[in-house]
Amino acid sequence: MLLAALAGSALASDPYQTMAGLEKTRSLGRGALAGYLASRDPFVAARAALAIGRTKDPHGAGLLQRHLRDKDDGVRAMAVYGLGLLGNGASAGDVMRAINADHSSAVRVAAIDAIGRYETARVLRGRDEGAAASALIASMKADRDPRVRGRAATAFEAFRLGAIADRASRELVNAFAAERDEDVRWHIMWTIYRGYAIRVPRQVLTNALHDRNELVRIEAVRAYGRLNNKDAIPALEPLMNDASWRVQLQTIEALRALGGEPPTDHLKDMPPGIHVPPVRPQNFMDVAPLPRPTFSGKPSAPDPQSVITRPRLHPTTSALMDGPMPGPHPRVRIRTTRGTLTVTLYPEWAPLTVQNFLNLTNRGYYDGLRWFRIVPDFVVQTGDAKDTGEGDAGYSIPAEENPIEQRSYVLSMGLNYTGSHPIRDSAGTQFYITLSPQLHLNRDFTVFGEVSSGFDVLGRLVESDRMTRVEQIPDSR
Repeated sequence: MLLAALAGSALASDPYQTMAGLEKTRSLGRGALAGYLASRDPFVAARAALAIGRTKDPHGAGLLQRHLRDKDDGVRAMAVYGLGLLGNGASAGDVMRAINADHSSAVRVAAIDAIGRYETARVLRGRDEGAAASALIASMKADRDPRVRGRAATAFEAFRLGAIADRASRELVNAFAAERDEDVRWHIMWTIYRGYAIRVPRQVLTNALHDRNELVRIEAVRAYGRLNNKDAIPALEPLMNDASWRVQLQTIEALRALGGEPPTDHLKDMPPGIHVPPVRPQNFMDVAPLPRPTFSGKPSAPDPQSVITRPRLHPTTSALMDGPMPGPHPRVRIRTTRGTLTVTLYPEWAPLTVQNFLNLTNRGYYDGLRWFRIVPDFVVQTGDAKDTGEGDAGYSIPAEENPIEQRSYVLSMGLNYTGSHPIRDSAGTQFYITLSPQLHLNRDFTVFGEVSSGFDVLGRLVESDRMTRVEQIPDSR
């Protein structure tokens, strides 16, 4: 009995498992998270800052504000990001200044994200909104880090309905003309599509239809589809022969929109003439799967004391704010009727979500399930035992918002909706993979991994296809 008690105490004392538990209950833990935030261990403190933001408890703002000038870049970045998650506009002036003044690209990314969330929550008013726009414009034009410039551009999506929308559209056009980094260019065009398509000169969009970058073309096609004018159709028709299957599918959808037709919500068959990706040799096919543990009873929500606690979260650069920390990561192989995907999971950003996914994988829960929702150039979605999109395993898990962009080929958890609004903490078993950038989903949906091989398979899936076997394989190295 004594041995068991000591073991339980040791488990409970692990700060990462404790923080996962507090996140699950949306609790500050009566000072527990404040204590972790004050830790001399920057890895613990950074993780605590994220946990405080995820509680959405406004009392956490004061705790995070004390670390806006923390000497550790990772702690400072997570404190700023956490304030953005709280969304109440706390320390907006300090956050704005960090966009251009902080030496750490991780902090600048966090500050941009926070300002976007503040504007979405409509807590910026008058001078603050104008000052935020000025900070973003300066960053989009001059930041030395292209990741930061791209983030600054996409933050303007939140300003599309505000007083500075006309100014933002002009600055986006100017930045697109001057920018040479292809990654930044598609971020700018994505923002134009999302909020400014009818404000920018049409010639800007027409030229972008022929850009050498596939993603720029995709976003320009989307923007054209929002012009609400049939005279735009002739400019799009040649892209039906684009070398990219994603551009082709998006062109079909844009032409439907311009013709007054509804979008394709369910891809039952691949349209004729699409350059479907060829079958390629699959990586990791010869890797033996890990043995499946023995489970009893029905699936249940993940236990915080079972979450993977390494790699440790400590993002000190813009790259680490948009991907995994160094070190091994869990991998899952998804065999489908069209080929095999391998995905890499990120427990440092989404420990409960990853544990849930692995539990379901190792139970065989996903084996045989249909891809019940495929929207052209948007997402492929699965994970419902009913194959209808209305089922789950009878429990939900908490959202684990993080700054990883919903770019092409990321894994995220599906959510239930009230009307058009996603319900936080309603994820369970359903997950989706993005087919192209869907950066507006960053605010609500939990990214927990990315496709690492088998990208071509995603271009062949239709809604009659299934996952035949989903299995965990050895971690990445």
